[in-house]
Amino acid sequence: MKAYFITILALFACMATAIRPLQVSRLENQIDSLLKDKKATVGIAVWTDKGDMLRYNDHVHFPLLSVFKFHVALAVLDKMDKQGISLDSIVSIKASQMLPNTYSPLRKKFPNQDFTITLRKLMQYSISQSDNNACDILIEYVGGIKYINDYIRRLGIDSFNLSETEDDMHSSFEAVYRNWSTPSAMVRLLRTADEKELFSNKELKDFLWQTMIDTETGANKLKGMLPAQTMVGHKTGSSDRNADGMKTADNDAGLVILPDGRKYYIAAFVMDSYETDKDNADIIARISRMVYDAMR
Repeated sequence: MKAYFITILALFACMATAIRPLQVSRLENQIDSLLKDKKATVGIAVWTDKGDMLRYNDHVHFPLLSVFKFHVALAVLDKMDKQGISLDSIVSIKASQMLPNTYSPLRKKFPNQDFTITLRKLMQYSISQSDNNACDILIEYVGGIKYINDYIRRLGIDSFNLSETEDDMHSSFEAVYRNWSTPSAMVRLLRTADEKELFSNKELKDFLWQTMIDTETGANKLKGMLPAQTMVGHKTGSSDRNADGMKTADNDAGLVILPDGRKYYIAAFVMDSYETDKDNADIIARISRMVYDAMR
């Protein structure tokens, strides 16, 4: 899979696609129709590799939830690149860093013990499996959440904020809303990471996107209704519900490569939803398919 992915990028990096103005208008109408009577706020952004963009509810600050692990990964890879640190470098983890009562396949693998792990594996846990403990360890490793926020801004991205770790967000319901982004800021970051040479070591970029392709969470979201041969590198995010049954966020954002090599970047954020988890995923999947069809 890795070799195939790299070949696709090499062959089609310069190909241009566009959602024509008529298609954008049609998409907006389709989204309006889909969301009629839905008890949720939905934001969408799509940016083609030609630079055409669809924005829907782009003025809203949507809680990122675990989508921000993509931002974390970029900052970590930047540090590794600048300091010549290998993906196979070993880091030592204390049992006390494996916090309970949070989603963490890593803690299940290494329960109640100190252990060592490569940066490669730690980042795979954070991105592909959306492990919260792995994410916070990486945040500490790179220099803290403020460092990551500042790094993303240095890439020229605005209309977002990162101030909370996973532990912070689990400790305070309000903190979840403080890690936010507009949909368009998210797709700008995705395109920047894909099209610009952020790292001198090409292996780091290839690793990032392969890890995004290998994402195990949210198969029923952006990928849910796309043809099986469509390649999607994405990062999901999902929250708990409050006492009233409201779900703060159900998200998915990523790069879509069509079978003919054309590509686009998409962010789909569902906020303050009283719909079921299945319905939230269905909203994202249906919009994802609408965009795919508009690109054909």
